[in-house]
Amino acid sequence: MASIAPVRAGTLTFWQKMIGGIALFIVFGFLQFAARGFVDYGAVPPFIHVHAVVMVGWLGLVVAQSFLAERADRSLHRTLGWIATVWAATVVIYGNVVSFWIVAAHRQPFFFTPQFFLVMNLIGLSVFAGLIAAAIVQRRETAWHQRLIVGANVLLMEPALGRLLPMPLIMPWGELAMVPIQLGVLAIVARHDRRTLGAVHAATLVCMTAVVLTHLAIEMVARTAPALALAAHVTGN
Repeated sequence: MASIAPVRAGTLTFWQKMIGGIALFIVFGFLQFAARGFVDYGAVPPFIHVHAVVMVGWLGLVVAQSFLAERADRSLHRTLGWIATVWAATVVIYGNVVSFWIVAAHRQPFFFTPQFFLVMNLIGLSVFAGLIAAAIVQRRETAWHQRLIVGANVLLMEPALGRLLPMPLIMPWGELAMVPIQLGVLAIVARHDRRTLGAVHAATLVCMTAVVLTHLAIEMVARTAPALALAAHVTGN
């Protein structure tokens, strides 16, 4: 994450609060799901545990980067940034692999059809990758970089939201129900933009558009013949 203006020691910047808050929300979503007895850890395949480590590692990296951006010595920040780039690629690749494994084993949540589950993850992770790639390209443009990083991680809120919202009760509208929540997070960024810049930054609008288009694309693509054929091939039906 690109460097930002130094602040008084002991205070958290807006961006540290945003990244930290998103990370805590995602972790909380999974922990409360387990605490309510919805996960039998003894029955969870090892590849799921690896996936959890990859995701927690990513959240740890982006939180660390938000704090390292404040240090006078930027060398560690830059080095960790390239590690985070490789880790983000791992999130995308391994996340998609896990999605196929889950569907092949018929372990996707019962309220998702196999094709919807596959499309949801393929598209969601692809847009996440696109925003991260854009953030890397814009790493020297601090305003763009910060907002694109936040937007990418807002997309990662979806699995946590799926464990917090009463999905079995609100399907088939569960996917769209996440849109106002994710846009609400980005609305906090938009409010910050107006207070500090006088207008909503273009990068914030890009992230908001990405969230809306991601969910609309999932809803539409999951109903297509290629998505049905892919799911049938993966499940062996």
